[in-house]
Amino acid sequence: MGDGLRNRIKQERFASPAQEAFLNLLVAADHLQTMAQTICEAHGLTRGQYNVLRILKGVYPAGHPRCEIAVRMIERAPDITRLVDRLEKQGLVERGRGDEDRRQSVTRVTRKGIQLLERLNPQLEDGHKDIADRLTATDCRTLSELCGRIYATPE
Repeated sequence: MGDGLRNRIKQERFASPAQEAFLNLLVAADHLQTMAQTICEAHGLTRGQYNVLRILKGVYPAGHPRCEIAVRMIERAPDITRLVDRLEKQGLVERGRGDEDRRQSVTRVTRKGIQLLERLNPQLEDGHKDIADRLTATDCRTLSELCGRIYATPE
């Protein structure tokens, strides 16, 4: 493999190609998470809060119950309720009753939440452009397929 990981973690040998790949994924994920965290924090959000807003914008003007938000999260959050509470206090989401089941609480993104995403997204898209500058479209598809195989549920 390349020298990037060896230089980054100052390690010359690895126990196996699988270990090297594992470490490479961790370092790459940390790099991307740090970039996303920096952008989110500049807008007063955590990555988890951004993720909830992104999920809810995808179904706007409808919303999702808490359990549906939880299963769609990129990084599992142990307490979706408190995460949504903080977004609600900022006026970025609102809660209401479900149309089909009035007992169910449904969270929806507000116009203020959508406007925040519209300000934040161009900066995150710069990260996508950075990847596109480093990898071809074929590389990106291959990487996505390989990552999917890593976290897929065994059949």
